[in-house]
Amino acid sequence: MYKSYKDVKQAIKSGVSAVEITNFYLKKIEENGHLNAFLEVFESSALEKAKEVDAKIADGNAGRLAGMVIGLKDNICYQDHKVSASSKILENFTSLYSATVVERLLAEDAIVIGRLNCDEFAMGSSNENSSFGPVKNPLNNALVPGGSSGGSAAALAAGLCTATLGSDTGVSIRQPASFTGTYGMKPTYGRISRYGLIAYASSFDQIGPFTNSLEDSALLLEVMAGKDEKDSTSSSKSTEKYIGENSDKKYKIAVLKECFENEGIHPEVKAKMQDCMDSLVKAGHQVELVSFPYMDYMVPTYYVLTTAEASSNLSRFDGVHFGYRSTNAVGVEATYKKSRTEGFGAEVKRRIMAGTFVLSHGYYDAYYTKGQKVRRVLQNRTNEIMDSADIILTPTTPDVAFKQNGVTDPIQMYLQDIFTVHANLTGNPAISLPIGKNKEGLPFGIQVMANHFEEKKMYDFCKELEELMGSENA
Repeated sequence: MYKSYKDVKQAIKSGVSAVEITNFYLKKIEENGHLNAFLEVFESSALEKAKEVDAKIADGNAGRLAGMVIGLKDNICYQDHKVSASSKILENFTSLYSATVVERLLAEDAIVIGRLNCDEFAMGSSNENSSFGPVKNPLNNALVPGGSSGGSAAALAAGLCTATLGSDTGVSIRQPASFTGTYGMKPTYGRISRYGLIAYASSFDQIGPFTNSLEDSALLLEVMAGKDEKDSTSSSKSTEKYIGENSDKKYKIAVLKECFENEGIHPEVKAKMQDCMDSLVKAGHQVELVSFPYMDYMVPTYYVLTTAEASSNLSRFDGVHFGYRSTNAVGVEATYKKSRTEGFGAEVKRRIMAGTFVLSHGYYDAYYTKGQKVRRVLQNRTNEIMDSADIILTPTTPDVAFKQNGVTDPIQMYLQDIFTVHANLTGNPAISLPIGKNKEGLPFGIQVMANHFEEKKMYDFCKELEELMGSENA
């Protein structure tokens, strides 16, 4: 079992080949087909890459990720491989190019093993909205793995690859990480290129890693981060080594009062959060409850703005320019209507319609413009907190993973995002690290958020917190 890249490197050092490691994962994927985590396994190209990596290892010039086997969320493009955003409207579409993150991973000799199931167009919090069936949580198959990157989280938790990539628009990496006991990181907006990521909401989306260790998460960020000429929103700020040696730094930690005292938090999650706070104080760190009085506005603001952007981004999938074309359509108008009606799932259509409404004449100022103003208020208050704190600490989710089909009301499903949308609305980096389990043994995470482009501080704090609390993944 290769739980982390450290295990992979140790195996290679002891004489195990990258081909053998890849074949190990291929067998594990076949044995766990019931999870529905993988939509497609890239067996031939993965083994071809593994042979290339073995040759480089033999020559002593292998990259930083040599032998790391990675799965891609099915909205990240890989040249000459299929990508569908788990939607019928893009079924059997083959990408003509690779996402920048994929190019950077391959350049460091990572091995891409397949594409992973997700909520259609990354719209969901349970991975039950895929056109190709739901993903099961490997810790308990009756439960959801979280969403939208549920396949990425499930594949990692089941040991089907060394690391996976997801995308995070409001919850989609951190919540599945919390539900599966893995590490899920959303970087600062602009830290990682979005080129080659099929867009949901362009001012929110960020690609990030799922891993089984902090070190692997930081390493993948180092490889993927940096300016990309193909993405005008990518930052030109220099990258750095994101996890370093232990320091004696004493952190100032802000715990959001409205999160910690939220009535919806499960008592066991709250108790573990209190344990963390007590341990930090005992170790000499400063922990303060601070007010963030906009909690009730965050989820509505998030859905107003993201659905508006989705309405625009998904207009290209019309049966003419891209995607599925209805065989029942006659004429241009019918082609548009029938192709989109048949090609999109219910949740995607709901969000497109909501977004079209908030952008429509007579409602634009009342909803979209106001939503942007609220976003600025949220950013200003977050900046105020960060002026006097190093870290903002909250639970990742109010509870553990819920049952398949256990949440049927759309509003209740949207409220799953209550603690995580903050970082997307404000563009801050945030990570969920596994911090505890309930009495049934189901994991949950704690969310650590830092100031813009302060991922190193975030990782260093997480390392300190893990040493204080003991790693749940140790």
